[in-house]
Formats: sequence, C-alpha cells, structure tokens
Amino acid sequence: MKTDLSWVLNDVLEVRGARHAILVSGDGLLLQRSDDIGRDDAETNAAAMSSMQSLSRAVAGFVGAGHGIWKQTLLEYDGGWIFLIAAGQGSYLAVSAALDVDMEAMSFRMQKTVAALSKAMSVAPRSDNGVGV
Repeated sequence: MKTDLSWVLNDVLEVRGARHAILVSGDGLLLQRSDDIGRDDAETNAAAMSSMQSLSRAVAGFVGAGHGIWKQTLLEYDGGWIFLIAAGQGSYLAVSAALDVDMEAMSFRMQKTVAALSKAMSVAPRSDNGVGV
C-alpha cells in the first residue's frame, strides 16, 4: 500500500511564490508530488533532481576539506528557483518557486516538511516486540 503524502508536500506550497513540490528517491523515482504538477512532469523532474543531488554531493569537497557535507542545492533561473534538500534516508525534497520567494521562509518550511514526512513515514515500535502475550 502506497501512503498518500501529497498533503505534506502541499503544505510547503503555502510559502508565497512556491509552485511545485516533489519527493524523489535517490535513484530518481517519483515518490510523491504536490497536487499542482502533472505526473509526467513530476517524473521527468524527479529523475533530474536525483542527478542534481548526486552531482551536488560529488562536488561538496570543493568548499574545503572537512566542510564538504551536502545540505541543500539552490538553483536560480531567470523565471525562478529550485530548492533541493535531503528528506531522509535515500529521498530528497525538491521545490520550485518564483523569483520573489522568501528564501528563508522556503528553507524553513522545507525543513519543517521533511520533519513531517519523517514522522508520517515512521512506524512506532511495538511494545511486545511482535510476540503475543
């Protein structure tokens, strides 16, 4: 059963200027998309975002020895921004936004969204360790 997490992705779109959000696996598969982006576009962008995070990790050492742990990739285009962050083990959150987006608010909301995704996808440990009493 696939869990519908679009509600969590749609939450990040409450930041003024946010356009689309996708959750991507490390190997480029679309895990979830916000309501406002079509499946084909989301799948194409998921593959590209996976490559982008891989490239970003590969050049992380360029910032200096011991300081090369990738946290976020930010891409600027003449029509807007793309934010890309880790969203847990082997997954990434990508959000597109308009040029006038509040970048601090977007980064904060994305971190909050990642925390919500982690909580939504976690399973509470069983107190009986699976053994009936």
